[in-house]
Amino acid sequence: MDKIDYERFLKSMKEFNCLEPIGSLYEKYLRENKAKSENKNGGLTSIVEVKPPFSSLVEIICYCLNPNHYHFILKQREEKGIEKFMQKIGTSYTMYFNQRYDRSGALFQGSYKSIHIDSNEYLLYLSAYVNKNNFIHGYNNADWEYSSLTEYTKKNKQEKNLCNTFPIIGQFRDSLDYEDFMNANALYLKDKKEEKYLLEN
Repeated sequence: MDKIDYERFLKSMKEFNCLEPIGSLYEKYLRENKAKSENKNGGLTSIVEVKPPFSSLVEIICYCLNPNHYHFILKQREEKGIEKFMQKIGTSYTMYFNQRYDRSGALFQGSYKSIHIDSNEYLLYLSAYVNKNNFIHGYNNADWEYSSLTEYTKKNKQEKNLCNTFPIIGQFRDSLDYEDFMNANALYLKDKKEEKYLLEN
């Protein structure tokens, strides 16, 4: 509905991508603030939790948050990592959204759909689809900040750095070379309405 909702989803993507349960984001916020307060006022040493890379459920390769749906390209790091990540995201965000807008029940229609990316060509093609999904669906915001597009084009103003861009960018001369590839494919996808093919192949 607004910037706050998008930012909350992005925070969920970061915080819930872990093996360990963290409770709600509000509970995590209270714990961190308490530790900071004790350190400041009582001279106590606070423990800062730094999660090693291997503790994440998934690597986020690409994402795009749209007004009524979202897309991810994920690499699973743990057994059932994608399933657990999607469950955590869906549950936490639905609880947040229902509380904020005084509603109840499911927020997302049905369970998520997934496909296995079985070739490098398909990965590159899908990266263009996801990174430019806002454009493909006709929202036409060239600088859409709730997408990994800014990480791939080096126009990341907020320094979100949620993605591992190397599997994609590492195959191109630079970010401008990838941007040319992405824009050409996104234009084709928008013209051909290829979403059905992409998600059912």
